[in-house]
Amino acid sequence: MRESIVMKIHYGTALGAVALVAIHILMRLTVDFHESLTYDAVVANYQMLGYALLLELILILISVHGFNGLRVILLELRQGSGYEKGVTYGCIAGMVVLIAYGTRTIIMTNMGMI
Repeated sequence: MRESIVMKIHYGTALGAVALVAIHILMRLTVDFHESLTYDAVVANYQMLGYALLLELILILISVHGFNGLRVILLELRQGSGYEKGVTYGCIAGMVVLIAYGTRTIIMTNMGMI
């Protein structure tokens, strides 16, 4: 994939994450801060399908944005075809693992397993 497309994805994920995190913060402002951090309140949030989907989207956007940023930083440190492929595939693998683990947590909590 061309680097210009990758950077457009990077900028798009940043804008999307800012918008969704703003929605997340506004939803937290509707409840007393201390009450919103109790275990029961957090689990109740995960069990609301709409809120769980919001958290999933935030997880995906921030993971893609963060690992792409890490990839760019690592590619600026050193060049080379093998190194670039390794960094790219390593970042993709890390992103997939993080999203899978986060999704697992969201699903398990939504279903009442935690």
